[in-house]
Amino acid sequence: MLNAPPSAFPAPGSQQRAAAGARSKVPLKPGRSLMDWIRLTKSGKDLTGLKGRLLEVTEDELSKHNKKEDCWICIRGFVYNVTPYMEYHPGGEDELMKAAGTDGTDLFDQVHRWVNYESMLKECLVGRMAVKPIAVPKEISSAVPEDKKQLNGVRPEKKGLASSAKDLSPSYDWFQTDSSITIVIYTKQKDMNADLVIVDCQDKQLRGEIIMDDHSYLVEVDLDHAVSEDVAVNISEKVGKVEIILKKKDNVHWKNLGQPSEDHNTCIKRTDRGLFYRKCKLVSKTEVTHDTKLFCLMLPKGTHLRVPTGQHVYLKHIIAGTEVVKPYTPVLPFLPLDFQEPSCHDGVHIYLMIKIYSHGLFTQALDHLQIGDYISVSNPEGNFKKSQVQTSEEIHLLAGGTGFTPMVKLLNFALTEVSCLKTVKLIFFNKTEDDILWRNQLEQLALKDGRFEVQFILSQPSKDWVGKHGKISPSLLSEFVKRSRRDSKVLVCICGPAPFTEQGVQYLKDLGYSQEEIHAFTA
Repeated sequence: MLNAPPSAFPAPGSQQRAAAGARSKVPLKPGRSLMDWIRLTKSGKDLTGLKGRLLEVTEDELSKHNKKEDCWICIRGFVYNVTPYMEYHPGGEDELMKAAGTDGTDLFDQVHRWVNYESMLKECLVGRMAVKPIAVPKEISSAVPEDKKQLNGVRPEKKGLASSAKDLSPSYDWFQTDSSITIVIYTKQKDMNADLVIVDCQDKQLRGEIIMDDHSYLVEVDLDHAVSEDVAVNISEKVGKVEIILKKKDNVHWKNLGQPSEDHNTCIKRTDRGLFYRKCKLVSKTEVTHDTKLFCLMLPKGTHLRVPTGQHVYLKHIIAGTEVVKPYTPVLPFLPLDFQEPSCHDGVHIYLMIKIYSHGLFTQALDHLQIGDYISVSNPEGNFKKSQVQTSEEIHLLAGGTGFTPMVKLLNFALTEVSCLKTVKLIFFNKTEDDILWRNQLEQLALKDGRFEVQFILSQPSKDWVGKHGKISPSLLSEFVKRSRRDSKVLVCICGPAPFTEQGVQYLKDLGYSQEEIHAFTA
């Protein structure tokens, strides 16, 4: 079905939102942009107040610097004077003050884990935290630790899990033929699939990561010999076995798999793992609207990576000598109109729909990339689960501007693979008609598939607009977000600028939707 909707959100300067647990941005004073901060850090001004000295900071000393005019924060053992950064922080001064005078690592990981603080705050470095002496037990041998020995097919002891859980944690082994090396990972997880396996093999460096809910298992080795760029991944979904198959460059017998990294054969929380990036090539850039483009990035040949529905990646780019990172949600190259079979994507390309802001430092840099240039792309992140969709009879998607991006794969998945699905309704808020992303494709899909309905709502319509207009409101949502039955299994997903999302979630709760029936994409 095809309709024309009511109120929209203007989406001023919003980046796409893609994860959970994000904070709202606050308006910054003029002259306090990211570019202004980069200029300040390169001005030669002493931002620490220590005239170039580095200190060893005790907990007692750190705790003294807990005011806005004198604020030190510790992140992963390094102490930064963030006082000069206060007015430049997009999340506002109050958020920084939550960690003032303390170890803010956990708080940082909850909200900013993707930010490269080492680069952003390098001129604010005060020094390291003083390390408390730890007595070494006498019985510990001075021999090379087991996990540092060359890998010879014997599985070293795993780190990161208590001993009672070790029998449930993953393990690995490897074997070889004349022409190949196969690493076998026994995940001990049912329903293992390609979305949960990430492999990167470049210049003898092998990294294989298995995602298991909120944990991550890692195989990371500096291989003994060279291998070709072709990497094959086989997954036995029912038994949870993953095979990574590498082709030898030379048909020699390997005595060892290689030298393990410090994190090799560990199973830890994903938030403790840190983000991994690989360089991807820009292969095309297509105009979607007057200010939005579809970027197609090609993964390296030795990479196996699928971005699950509802998850996002981070792009990292060096701008004026500083690493800048932003989240974006991959989309499909187009909206399929035939949902009889699950759509099969090549697994080689990542498509990103990005709005180019005239004063946006990061998006301007992206827009200036030439075909053939490279940009760093992270592993997928996000807490959206497909299981939230699989039992839904009715799905309502509320999108503001580029908040449409997570809805693309979600819409495709719902119409393709959710057998109990009866209706999917997209309520798409924009400023003007020219801002509507993929309008023709959405209209075609609504005409083709009776389960799908779209409503376009404009906040700044032209006099010729015959559809709905306005902004997100309780009356508008009560008109368009309705249960067909009292006991219908409903999921409402919302994504857009922070105020749009926050207001929308509250309006939905006021209309009687439970927290379990609402998923907000935020970043």
